Amino acid sequence: MGWIATIIVGGLAGWLAGILMDLRFGVFMNIVIGIIGAMLANAIFDAANIHVAAGWLGYLVQGFVGSCILLFIAKLVRS
Repeated sequence: MGWIATIIVGGLAGWLAGILMDLRFGVFMNIVIGIIGAMLANAIFDAANIHVAAGWLGYLVQGFVGSCILLFIAKLVRS
């Protein structure tokens, strides 16, 4: 998937992860963390040859997982 699509899907994944995990970093910060998490998760999943689903849905799931992990780490650092 291209960089622009990764940014869009990562932003959506970060927003969803922030809502699900009930973290109050703010919408902008959740989206930024989501974009970074999506990029990292996509790279890790591709390197490990793990395919969750085809197309944008797979990238959304991978980005969501990466976003949740990074938001959790951010919560630990913030505490």
